[in-house]
Amino acid sequence: MEPAVGSWCGATEVCFRLRDHDHRLAGVRLRSGVAAGDLTYDRGARTWELRVPRPPADRIEYQLELRHRDGGSETVADPDNPRRAGDSSVLWSPGYREPDWLQLPPAPGQWRDVYLPLPAVHGEMVARIWSPDTGTDRVLVAHDGPDFDRHGGLGRYTAALIGAGRVPPYHLVLLPPGERFEWYSASPAYARALARNVLPKIAAELGTDRPVVGAGASLGALAMLHAQRRHPERFAGLLLQSGSFFQPRYDRQESGFRRYLRIVRFTGRVLRAPSGAAGVPTVITCGAVEENLANNRDMARALAAQGYAVSFTEVPDAHNWTGWRDALDPHLTTLLQTVFH
Repeated sequence: MEPAVGSWCGATEVCFRLRDHDHRLAGVRLRSGVAAGDLTYDRGARTWELRVPRPPADRIEYQLELRHRDGGSETVADPDNPRRAGDSSVLWSPGYREPDWLQLPPAPGQWRDVYLPLPAVHGEMVARIWSPDTGTDRVLVAHDGPDFDRHGGLGRYTAALIGAGRVPPYHLVLLPPGERFEWYSASPAYARALARNVLPKIAAELGTDRPVVGAGASLGALAMLHAQRRHPERFAGLLLQSGSFFQPRYDRQESGFRRYLRIVRFTGRVLRAPSGAAGVPTVITCGAVEENLANNRDMARALAAQGYAVSFTEVPDAHNWTGWRDALDPHLTTLLQTVFH
């Protein structure tokens, strides 16, 4: 029996194979944020195969581009691998384990929707808020909230860790992204909307005026740091995962993004800022195989030099929701224990 398309081949290689007994395909290409390349057809084994050096990652999300002899092509998940993340197949290393909190019973709590007008950006949103049955004045606010919950497990993490007594009770606020590329690209208008419209309305709804912990991934992390720099009084801590802290020396491949220069200018101002900023406890995580790794390293060093209590961790994954989910514990856990003591 042939192995699945992806398999760990010893300690140093990952093998990708696709059966094609009649050699019907003209070509096969691996597409992944971790590895890429063309598979080669082995006539004796009647399979396509690619071997790549083992990356510093415990998971690989991948797809296969199938090139047909009539000139057409299609991109598909691995037909022999039932493990999925969205439309991609997932390969686990032999040592990979999912977070233990996925098996913990959740604390009881309730969800509610809160309508939030955003005059600063001429928009609106509906936030989804989970509150534990035990009273609390602590709040965690997350960008890309619906996806962070659905794909990154943030709601499940919150209820599980509170239920286990590993973090103090807190309200979880999931903010939808709205005009994501505009709002989350170091937009002063969005930062103003978050600080003057969203957070005060949420505070009134929850009966607290305590500064929040802000969380975000990718552009959501960038936007949360941008808001904290402009309105530091609103924030008690930050979780920044794989932040899109673009710099020309690392990120010219992103220059086609229409707000690239605005992000570059903001990142540059932060990196050049003197010490004495209104720093807060900050956790930064980034995948060891990400394009964003170098700019996250630079941001972590800069914030630490400016008085932020920074914890920076390179995690064995790429730029994806499961990697961000797997980093929540212990990294967000430690942050919440520190800020919500």
